[in-house]
Amino acid sequence: MILLTGNDLASGDVIWWTGSGWSRHVGEAVDAGSEADAILARESAARNVNAGYSVEAEATASGPLPLHIKERIRASGPTVRTDLAINADIPIVKA
Repeated sequence: MILLTGNDLASGDVIWWTGSGWSRHVGEAVDAGSEADAILARESAARNVNAGYSVEAEATASGPLPLHIKERIRASGPTVRTDLAINADIPIVKA
């Protein structure tokens, strides 16, 4: 599974491709598959995302979970202040 992520141009928030737009919640992300590069090119050109890139993920019962720890931290939110987390239920360290 390939997810697309980047940052919102206005707020700097981490955002994820939903298939029709961008969301702050990785749980709303969809598999971009073989269209990932084309979607990123189009969305970057339209200035809908800053520094967009693709990441590998796996489908889980609670939604997509990025495979790399960096992306799980980006999806979850600050690790030092879980009260500010977007989704504190995302496991930072994979079991």
